[in-house]
Amino acid sequence: MALNKRELFLKRRLRVRNRIKSVAAGRLRLSVHRSNKNISVQLIDDVKGITIASASSLEKDLGVVGKNNIEAAAKIGAAIAERALKAGVEACYFDRGGFLFHGKIKALADAAREGGLKF
Repeated sequence: MALNKRELFLKRRLRVRNRIKSVAAGRLRLSVHRSNKNISVQLIDDVKGITIASASSLEKDLGVVGKNNIEAAAKIGAAIAERALKAGVEACYFDRGGFLFHGKIKALADAAREGGLKF
């Protein structure tokens, strides 16, 4: 059965999200969303249903407005790590959604790890 790109993406997203929920044990989730023009990340507490911290390429103070490249992803990863540590969060789970752990997603994760987040 041939699946198109969207169906493969949704299948991957469900697989990743279910694996995270099965081992989460109350830890926060670092959720990444990537579009064609921007990239954003949120630190989410699923138990309370709130967002603790977020960072996006739409923020003017990061200097990457409207960019979706590896350098922008690295800046956003560093920003979310700084904001998470300021909020008192050191450990979380990385929810890449249906995106492959390659390129921009990998750059964001590496920058967040260098910034002090553990996942």
